[in-house]
Amino acid sequence: MSRLIIIRGNSGSGKTTVAQAVHRQLPGSLLIDQDVVRRDMLGASDKPGNPSIALMAAIARFGLARNQTVILEGILVKKVYGTMLSELAAAFDAVQAYYYDLTLEETLRRHQTRHRASFGPAELERWFIPHDVLGWPQEEMIAPTWTAAQAAVHIVTAE
Repeated sequence: MSRLIIIRGNSGSGKTTVAQAVHRQLPGSLLIDQDVVRRDMLGASDKPGNPSIALMAAIARFGLARNQTVILEGILVKKVYGTMLSELAAAFDAVQAYYYDLTLEETLRRHQTRHRASFGPAELERWFIPHDVLGWPQEEMIAPTWTAAQAAVHIVTAE
């Protein structure tokens, strides 16, 4: 059975930490990090039609063809990535979608705990998009009170 796990949220919310923990707990899974694909691999702007959309979809379909659990993590703004996410969701047998629906204040607080950040509070505030949910029935909000470990266990053990 093919499985797609989507972990979304604003910069600094904790999604990368959770996705990496989920990846470690699911041997053989494929982790696709939006920042790695978009910024590191392609150097693309985060706008509609950017080439990272097609590349992330192709990598996810690579995992699908090998019956791997695919973990897709990133800001993945709905207006830019929503169509691609919907198309991927339709291709997989099981889909788990999670979103960090945090306030700007909580996002800024979490950002202060990062060991190395390549951006500051002003950028976070400029990039912040409130309540950018997909609106899917299976989309679940990650509680702001959960630790990264609690969120990862919840995701891994979800049916």
